[in-house]
Amino acid sequence: MNAPLTRSPLSSLESLCLGSRYGRLPGAFHTRLPPSPLPSPHLVAFSEEAAALIGLDPQEATRPEFVEVFAGNRLLAGAEPLAAVYGGHQFGSWSGRLGDGRAHLLGDIDTPQGRLDLQLKGAGPTPYSRFADGRAVLRSSLREFLCSEAMAALGVPTTRALCVIGSPLPVQREQTETAAVLTRIAPSFVRFGTFEYFADKEDVASLRTLADHVIDQFRPQLRDTVRPFESLLADVAQRTGELIAHWQAVGFMHGVMNTDNMSILGLTLDYGPFAFMDAFDAGRICNHSDTYGRYAFRAQPRIANWNLYVLADALGPLIGHPDLTRTLVDAAFQPAFDAQFSLLMRRRLGLVQAHPGDEDFVGATLGLLQLQRVDYTNFFRTLCELPGTVEREQRAVRDAALRDLFADREACDAWLIGWRARLAREGSVDARRQPAMRAANPRYVLRNWMAESAIRRAREGDFGEVHALLDCLRRPFDERPEHARFAAPPPDWASALTVSCSS
Repeated sequence: MNAPLTRSPLSSLESLCLGSRYGRLPGAFHTRLPPSPLPSPHLVAFSEEAAALIGLDPQEATRPEFVEVFAGNRLLAGAEPLAAVYGGHQFGSWSGRLGDGRAHLLGDIDTPQGRLDLQLKGAGPTPYSRFADGRAVLRSSLREFLCSEAMAALGVPTTRALCVIGSPLPVQREQTETAAVLTRIAPSFVRFGTFEYFADKEDVASLRTLADHVIDQFRPQLRDTVRPFESLLADVAQRTGELIAHWQAVGFMHGVMNTDNMSILGLTLDYGPFAFMDAFDAGRICNHSDTYGRYAFRAQPRIANWNLYVLADALGPLIGHPDLTRTLVDAAFQPAFDAQFSLLMRRRLGLVQAHPGDEDFVGATLGLLQLQRVDYTNFFRTLCELPGTVEREQRAVRDAALRDLFADREACDAWLIGWRARLAREGSVDARRQPAMRAANPRYVLRNWMAESAIRRAREGDFGEVHALLDCLRRPFDERPEHARFAAPPPDWASALTVSCSS
């Protein structure tokens, strides 16, 4: 490994002098080790928006040194790379010690929004690799890169992705693929499973140290509460409820909601076999490895609640009896989910005010989409353009774009009568409602076929589709004629696509 870079002008690589908040924790929390060198690295993808978070000039991505740093071949000033330890429940069963099996936390950097961690994913084996190679492949790295940035543009809390560095290094998965390193950015990568790990070891001192770390670094306002650890659990439950509401409202499926993939800060973490909804199906299972549908779309709120109970049990030594910790979850999670989901769905439907019966109307809407298997994203985006009032004899023409999404057009007509009646109850005005709906209903989401198409071309050395897709997804609410193909219905071949936990 080359010598660390030294400091130079602001916004350059050399100005990114790292600290290490997590590295200041005792040795039980991590193992210090450098990333493994990546042979013949090259830049595949880069996010200017993510670079702006850490104050990095986007022109730096054109430098050879940029590729070397984010391949793991050269260290930034102040970097103290480490792999964190944690545990987790995977598909409902305790898996014991897991940890960063292929990730290296380089350190953290001070920004106007607070300190942010930089992490390399796929940078080689660690003591937590469990006999694996510690590498990520180009396929999964591009999927996480694109989805992290797409989710951020949609307004969903998430970790971010700075870049993907590729390499011809062969990596064996279900077939031989090539290696890649993804750089992730987040305030913290602490997981539910981090607390579980120390609770399982009955290491109350470390459990307390971890809770204090999270409070002091990320939720300092909780320190002044009467019972800070109880407040921390309630805060996590609330933020998790709001996060899952965002997922359900936008039609996002995580695919593998193990407790080691749940962020203590309420961020979307670890994009593996994810999917966005095409034809609406509440029972959809997006993860080919999820044999029994534990993480089906409709199950996500229930699983999040279950995961919070597991976290509550882990925090028991600091808080008290499980009845108390689970009561804290119950008091925070469901109300937060319900309130956020109701708000987001009202916005999607063009409703400003909350009225009695709205919950039933949202449920009936989703039930209709389920019965008719209507494309979820296109339904709401098309709805934006419909007038709030229309003469009976003009309905067939004015509503044609939405009616064409339904096999049963009469069912669509009946729903539209109810929708327009609801708009009328609050005196909705099209000139205000329609722009607001366009700002709440994306034209573009990262459908699996879009990611797959970009990945196939990237494997051949053509990164143009990756760049086009990123450009489209960074402004998902705007009409972009040059990206019209990304708003089209999924092609026939997309029905055969499957994603699994293999990466």
